Amino acid sequence: MTPTLIWIIVALVAVGLYLSWTAGRLDRLHARIDATRAGLDAQLLRRASVAQELATAGVLDPAASIVLYEAAHAARQAEEEQREVAESELSQALRAVFAESAQVEAVREAPGGEAAAHELTEAVRRVPMARRFHNDAVGAARRLRQHRKVRWFRLAGHAPFPMAFEMDDEPPAALVDRAA
Repeated sequence: MTPTLIWIIVALVAVGLYLSWTAGRLDRLHARIDATRAGLDAQLLRRASVAQELATAGVLDPAASIVLYEAAHAARQAEEEQREVAESELSQALRAVFAESAQVEAVREAPGGEAAAHELTEAVRRVPMARRFHNDAVGAARRLRQHRKVRWFRLAGHAPFPMAFEMDDEPPAALVDRAA
């Protein structure tokens, strides 16, 4: 074998190892996206469940209960295409119902209300974090998928292009202020 042929083989092996490493990295990023999406879905479901439970507990006034129940129910039943809108509407309903600290205090004074208010506070705090983790993973995968080597060698395979989860996740000020 000539030295030129040996160097060509070494270069091809190095390129192959690098592409394999990049494909593995992309696969791990896609697995991370799946895991963070599952975490986000769990937090969104928890928030909707707590809101729905609070709406049916009888501690809120009837109009607030109806608004909160309908938004929470819509968020739990939303199809994947409408999920971001439904979750944003639940955030808006939570802010409308708990716009004033008097409403939070009314919930806390009810039997079992302290635990319910604490659970709701924790749920609305965790949603933005879970969404941020998910969107960070999506951003990392998108940046890697935009590299030429990934596109030219089709290292992403048939995996769908990752999509960020964009929603209004601002928590009600009265809940966050009270817990801080």
